[in-house]
Amino acid sequence: MSLASAGTMASDVISIEDIPKIKSVRSSVISPSGDQVAFTRSLPRELYVDKNGGSYSGLFIADTKGNTRPFITGKVNVGALEWSADGKFVYFLAKFKGEKYTQLYRIPVDGGEREKVLALKDTSISRYDISPDGKQVALLAMPAKDKSEKKLKELGFQAEVYEMGLKNKQLFITDLAVQAKALSLTAVDINGYVSDMNWAADNAQLLVKTQPTALIDDSYTKAQWHVMNLADQKITMSIATEGKLGTAEFSANGKHIAVIGAEDKHDPATGRLYLADVNTGEIQDWLPKFAGHVTDIEWSHKSNKLNFIANVGTESIVANIKPGSNKYKTQLKAGKIIASGLSLSNSDKTIGVKGHSAQHPNESFMLRGKKLSKLTDSNPWLNEKRLAKQESITMKARDGVEVGGILVYPLDYKEGQRYPLIMQVHGGPESHEKNGWVTAYSKPGQMGAARGYAVFYPNYRGSTGKGVAYSKLGQNDYAGAEFDDLVDMKNYLVETGLVDAKRVGITGGSYGGYASAWAATKLTEHFAASVMFVGISNQLSKFGTTDISNEMHLVHARSYPWDKWQYYLERSPIYWAHQSKTPLLIMHGKDDPRVHPAQSMEMYRYMKVQGKDVRLVYYPGEGHGNRKAAAQYDYSLRLMRWMDNYLMEGKKDMPDYKLDHKAKLEAIKAQAKKDSQDKA
Repeated sequence: MSLASAGTMASDVISIEDIPKIKSVRSSVISPSGDQVAFTRSLPRELYVDKNGGSYSGLFIADTKGNTRPFITGKVNVGALEWSADGKFVYFLAKFKGEKYTQLYRIPVDGGEREKVLALKDTSISRYDISPDGKQVALLAMPAKDKSEKKLKELGFQAEVYEMGLKNKQLFITDLAVQAKALSLTAVDINGYVSDMNWAADNAQLLVKTQPTALIDDSYTKAQWHVMNLADQKITMSIATEGKLGTAEFSANGKHIAVIGAEDKHDPATGRLYLADVNTGEIQDWLPKFAGHVTDIEWSHKSNKLNFIANVGTESIVANIKPGSNKYKTQLKAGKIIASGLSLSNSDKTIGVKGHSAQHPNESFMLRGKKLSKLTDSNPWLNEKRLAKQESITMKARDGVEVGGILVYPLDYKEGQRYPLIMQVHGGPESHEKNGWVTAYSKPGQMGAARGYAVFYPNYRGSTGKGVAYSKLGQNDYAGAEFDDLVDMKNYLVETGLVDAKRVGITGGSYGGYASAWAATKLTEHFAASVMFVGISNQLSKFGTTDISNEMHLVHARSYPWDKWQYYLERSPIYWAHQSKTPLLIMHGKDDPRVHPAQSMEMYRYMKVQGKDVRLVYYPGEGHGNRKAAAQYDYSLRLMRWMDNYLMEGKKDMPDYKLDHKAKLEAIKAQAKKDSQDKA
């Protein structure tokens, strides 16, 4: 099927042109009364019309029946929602037209204009948290820029000393009152870079998260939570955990602190739930050997219970647990939605979450007792689309390890017929695919199914969602059993009769891009086409050019390149480029700090010089994944054209390197002109 024919497919299926139009709920916060939800919803930019950039984000409020009122909409970016203690206002961060810095605003729920609450002089507020009594606010912000630095840059003094001279994000505390002028506040005297904070219910203590420097490696491997007494702004205790560290919260009675952390320094992801005693500083694993990953926590207001969301397998649950017990009570069973963003009403009777499913992207939900209510419908047009069957499947790898993933069947699937397959490999590898909405600019999902593909999202060993031990299975074995799992899963789908073994494509980003390059070289006999996105081609040079080399050592490689040079080389796709028979499309953000763009250049050059079918596309201004609308759309077109060319059309030559964006631009201009004339 060609791109041209795909563009004329019936309107009752999802096409490439639909993907840039998809909206989703970005954040959702329940009101103190539990009767309303404030939420932000993405507004995609209009291709070929709007200035390039990411999606906009507006503010809305919905009641328990789903009646939604828009509060701040249009070409704006609203985020970081908090309700006032009395439920009369919603606070948020934004930078409106004409403003240089992000500031704190609020808007009355019962009607009225937005009101600027406070701003910091010459810097943006990156995060805030209002005290439970509503009298104070804690703020995080970078130090105001030295104006002489700008002048020196203009004069040409722009030398950069790599990883030196980094500025620390600072903590500020001030009264919460409408301020007419931008404030020049004194930062709290605390060592390091402050990345997060949470108030205690007594308004007298603050949890503060720090790391030694702004380096991303420090955030992964050296973060720490501290308890600060606000009267003298002194640290009274630090919570000792090892490895990656997530959020932390005081219990309502102030006796405990719940922490999401890692099992040890080699644990690839946060997901362990810890309970710390505020008086003794003792900390314990609250859910030992839990075969899942805890992702969000929120203490009850009236009782001493912790509510949490956890990913278990490909699903998620909402549950609660009491200090002193290792047993939890499930409030929302697995299989309903993939939940995130937990919030509670003051009575604890209503829980707010956002969630997605196989039928829709993230929406706002309300949970009362066992009743789950969907409050928003961000894409009503999706209700008119026919969606392919989707399910979670499991199987055994060659060594007996259980693996699996999410399978989207071809739309109008007929048993006994074989279909081309696109395997979409997740990154990390400390991540996993969930049985929810699986369609995006880089993920074919339902769009691929509508074009006649089976689309499979593998959770290979090393994925999260099944406990720490499982997530460590790929360590010290780059591209070994973890990527053999991909072949075993492909073979399983062939053996079921669903997939045509000769028409299998693979794609993925980051570690999934590494898998795609490995599939096109070392495992070339198994894959007919590959699309590598922000991926790894050389494990030796990757270590020396990434911003997470310490994390790579601790939770992936478990060794250094100089410990075994030949091993690292042989676990690099470039080493196997000579045997490649798989056409490889490489795409990469030109400003990627995580996987240097040179990784893609190396892969391209090793393939090109040896006469292999390879193409490299760089996206200027994009990082580790495409954020802006035009680059996302361009990526979707190139991804599917590559797959169509080899898997659907059976062509041997590479497709044209050009995309005719000019024709689409001219068509839109002509239509706009016609519409204008018709109105006149």
